[in-house]
Amino acid sequence: MLEARELECTRGERRLFSGLSFGLGAGQLLRVAGANGSGKTSLLRIMCGLLLPSAGELRWRGRPIRAEREEYSRNLVFIGHLNALKDDLTALENLQVAAALGGMPTDAGRMRAALDRFGVAHCAELPTKILSQGQRRRVTLARLALSPAVPLWILDEPFSALDVGAVVELERLLAAHLASAGMVVLTTHQEVQVVAHAVLRIDLDVHTAALLAA
Repeated sequence: MLEARELECTRGERRLFSGLSFGLGAGQLLRVAGANGSGKTSLLRIMCGLLLPSAGELRWRGRPIRAEREEYSRNLVFIGHLNALKDDLTALENLQVAAALGGMPTDAGRMRAALDRFGVAHCAELPTKILSQGQRRRVTLARLALSPAVPLWILDEPFSALDVGAVVELERLLAAHLASAGMVVLTTHQEVQVVAHAVLRIDLDVHTAALLAA
């Protein structure tokens, strides 16, 4: 469903990767590995349509994403390494804004249930500027609990700043999404256990176009 053809990314005068081709289908997990500065975040931003590749093409269901930008955007959830929360809004309000932008229902009960999955329901009425980094991350990840029907999840270091309980809950949520024919792309420096029909791995340190079975 998602296909990359000979992707290349150059930042300034430095080529981060080139000749990168892969395909991702229903129920598959793609883990992107590499040292800091190897291009992991840039690759994810290209996959979201937020950054244009220097060369190559990304296709969704056989069509270039540049030709289907709005349709493609409706079919993915992107969570970057920054939480993208507004400090003066409450946790509940931040989640409602994210849901509205994604075209999803914004009723408070549904939002609170999503926050509860990550153990931050008690933070619902608190401004996010007073929350800890771990709490802020869990508020952001609650978006995934609202998005089971969105097929493609692209996540940049989703496990950072999480305690053990939140890590386990996120692993369960990812496994459930994959089991229901969803797709997940993620970067992580942590050893995590996510059950998937198939796991693919791109290692930007091994070779610029390496695609390895995990």
